[in-house]
Amino acid sequence: MKKILLAAFSLAFLTGTAQIKLKSVLNKDSLSKKTKALTGTSKLSNEEVVKGLKEALSVGTNNSSSLASKLDGFYKNPRLYIPWPEEAKEMKARLLKMGFEKKIAEFEMSLNRAAEEAALKAAPVFVDAITNMSVQDGFAILNGADTAATNYLRKTTYTPLKNNFLPVVKTAIEKVNVTNYWNPLVTAYNRIPGVKKQNPDLDDYVTNKAIVGLMVLIADEEIKIRKDPAARVTELLKKVFGNKG
Repeated sequence: MKKILLAAFSLAFLTGTAQIKLKSVLNKDSLSKKTKALTGTSKLSNEEVVKGLKEALSVGTNNSSSLASKLDGFYKNPRLYIPWPEEAKEMKARLLKMGFEKKIAEFEMSLNRAAEEAALKAAPVFVDAITNMSVQDGFAILNGADTAATNYLRKTTYTPLKNNFLPVVKTAIEKVNVTNYWNPLVTAYNRIPGVKKQNPDLDDYVTNKAIVGLMVLIADEEIKIRKDPAARVTELLKKVFGNKG
């Protein structure tokens, strides 16, 4: 009788233990499904994240170049507008007193027209920089600030980007005749006795300002991709930014 009771007790204990283990497995499976529903169908690798970040920047670059290259894309956008060169501000003040308001305005408009013209061909230059961008920890950028990828692009590629974009800007400056607006102003100013001769590097100035302006728009596009699922126009963007976190 004791043996029978002992056997029954053992069977009950083992059965209970098995049920507990089964419930544990089921709970883990349920939790796993919930986790997948929240974070996506599969775990992301760093390589996938890096590719996703570069793709986001490439999409942002194409959209930004399109926006900036429109008529008044720079000229009538206060965030992008390229003003009179700061290093020649004294020259501007003297010329305004001499009645050159109209020519100054025309020159400033020509600077912005040059940037708009250059933006037409900006995308391939930026995409090349993005492609060659070295990213070690994609997750750090993915989980960083809303413009973390753009900031990383700016920090790591600015010099080569500028070198490659400079010829594009130079061609644009020639096309919109920036120097034709500048030369009469600098000539008039340099005739004033005792003034320091002015001749800023307009190619360099417009290139820097154009890159800064395009980066502003790329950052806008990055924020959009991070926050708006509709802006994730490729499967990779959906996977990476949909799995964020």
